Amino acid sequence: MPKYRHLTKEELDALQKEFVEFLVVNGITADKWSAIKENKKESAEEIIEQFSDVVWEGALRKAKFLELRNPKELLTFQCLPDKLVLMGMKVKDADVDITTKSGFEKLKQDQLETTFYTSEKKYFKKREEELFEMIQNGCEIADGALFKRIALAIAQKK
Repeated sequence: MPKYRHLTKEELDALQKEFVEFLVVNGITADKWSAIKENKKESAEEIIEQFSDVVWEGALRKAKFLELRNPKELLTFQCLPDKLVLMGMKVKDADVDITTKSGFEKLKQDQLETTFYTSEKKYFKKREEELFEMIQNGCEIADGALFKRIALAIAQKK
């Protein structure tokens, strides 16, 4: 059973070169892989699950920031080794949706009334498992620019 989720066909296609390298490292030639896919479908699925776990584990270890955007709220997380730090903001304007391009532009130009907040929590599970669950629930891996911008806005309001 995979530790994380099975990569989609599109994800596997995008990682074709890495998958070939994974097969080679594990002693599986192109001919052998073709035979496994043809004759041992269950073994082929297990190999793909192992590759999926390797890919997810690597991405999650490297993840430093996550974001979750809702129509009225933006949650940004810094993923430290021992805890998550949240920098969030809520939009008070009822008719603005910050998940749209125009709404986000208004937000970036400080044209909206907002409330900022911050919090932190220690991981209850292994760091990578918690980050994976957050991604499965809608978070996306981010570069940290919004986290830093919200942190600066919070610092300036104090």
